[in-house]
Amino acid sequence: MLTPLRVAHNERDLDAWSSSVNHIHATPGFAGRSWPDHPMTLQRNAADLRQHEDDFAQRRGFTYSVVSEPGAEVIGCVYIYPSPDDDVEAEVRSWVRATKGALDALLYVTVLEWLHAEWPFDTFEYAPRNVAGIALPGVVQSGVDPPATS
Repeated sequence: MLTPLRVAHNERDLDAWSSSVNHIHATPGFAGRSWPDHPMTLQRNAADLRQHEDDFAQRRGFTYSVVSEPGAEVIGCVYIYPSPDDDVEAEVRSWVRATKGALDALLYVTVLEWLHAEWPFDTFEYAPRNVAGIALPGVVQSGVDPPATS
């Protein structure tokens, strides 16, 4: 389930990514990036989450937690931000915690379909995954709409 990232996810978010730093760095779209890094405190992570919340509210970028069910374990994250490349509208990245690595391709396919069906982008970059053997879902997560465009 995708839900907008909130400070309320702080402890679960920190646990998810801090237990998976090497796995995230090996995930397409994260190689060579400075995040995730160590050490991280709950206070510093909360500040990062507040920035993502503010970006969402101000429509500068959209970050979603991937959770197993409402109020449950954070499995990963999806980021949708403007691209620094003038020829591309959005840069999309996602990761899953190391213990849920098998879900990465399914998350990728689900988000890719959602981007094509519901988001107003003509162009976006989303580092491809090996999706051989992954069935394309017929319907993207219900109840998770992109922000209104008006």
